[in-house]
Amino acid sequence: MDAITQRRAWVPATLLAALIGGTLLPAIALAAQQWAEGNTYTVGTVVTYNGRDYRALVTHSAYVGTNWNPAATPTLWQDIGTGTGNPTPTPSPGTSPTPTPVSPSPGGTCGYPGWNAGTAYTGGQRVSYNGTAYEAKWWTQGENPSQSGQWGVWKAVTCTGTPPSPTPTPGPTPTPTPSPGGFALSESEFNRMFPSRNSFYSYSGLVQALSAYPQFAKTGSDTTKKQEIAAFLANINHETGGLVYIVEQNQANWPLYCDPGSVYACAPGKQYYGRGPIQLSWNFNYGAAGAALGLPLLADPDLVARDSAVAWKTAIWYWMTQTGPGTMTPHNAIVNGAGFGETIRSINGSLECNGRNPAQVQSRVNAYLSFTQILGVTSGNNLSC
Repeated sequence: MDAITQRRAWVPATLLAALIGGTLLPAIALAAQQWAEGNTYTVGTVVTYNGRDYRALVTHSAYVGTNWNPAATPTLWQDIGTGTGNPTPTPSPGTSPTPTPVSPSPGGTCGYPGWNAGTAYTGGQRVSYNGTAYEAKWWTQGENPSQSGQWGVWKAVTCTGTPPSPTPTPGPTPTPTPSPGGFALSESEFNRMFPSRNSFYSYSGLVQALSAYPQFAKTGSDTTKKQEIAAFLANINHETGGLVYIVEQNQANWPLYCDPGSVYACAPGKQYYGRGPIQLSWNFNYGAAGAALGLPLLADPDLVARDSAVAWKTAIWYWMTQTGPGTMTPHNAIVNGAGFGETIRSINGSLECNGRNPAQVQSRVNAYLSFTQILGVTSGNNLSC
């Protein structure tokens, strides 16, 4: 099989939104404002609409006429209760006790303070817990460092020099890394699109992967090139919760992705669940991608979750070569003017298009509009499917 019609297990938008809003992104707001069309809302913004408060799950613009109000768009907004106009802000570290006080773990490891379940930590802050030092990868509160796992918010670190000051003196602003080789996306733009991404999904890994398909984002006018980048990353954003998830979250499905009738036979002891930016799944897809890229993905599917450049290459491989449930590759959909909606159809149209799941489609469209805005180009026509 060379068309990917069963590419990955779908994660409901409500679950994804709950995960993102509940554990991975900070909810910082000082006063709820009234929601209105025409405004741009950043992640964590709290607004009031029809007597209820909502928190923005992703950065987006509420374009006039789209009626993307908080009550109608659960992929964009989290309902946080009856509107008060003045929601409780996220507590600063060490200032607000939790309802059930939790004693911090004994401090002393590397001189870092003991971890406290009631304290909010931001990326880069270090703590000690049960004799081990840990560093937060992104914002977190209440997540036990020892239970974080390889892809969790905490990573174990060694004692190197003096612990960082709680209020370090800002250094000079670094010079932005220019986009390489005519690639119309700079590192600073990439970081604006994915402010809370997992460090595994690096800009350098994406740049290294470009050599696999030189026509990717290099075909057509400058506007078309940027539209293709925005379309590719908007779909990737949806698949991974904003470049947060590396592997499929529903582990119950992990053993299921083996098609015994495929020419790409499953390797003993290997599982072909969703991994990487496109959440590549099934043995026949790992086999076909590996053959095209010259990589041993059938024998070593975990390579997609270990190597950032390899992960990006599998996503670009799908984008450039596969039609999925659609009639054209996502690349051709953009460069030939079919529109962003056709990229959705080629990636997950059998589950989302033709009214099957409009909220999922809207999530992708929203990201695309946001990313084209960052890149300074129009979005084009035919945005939906």
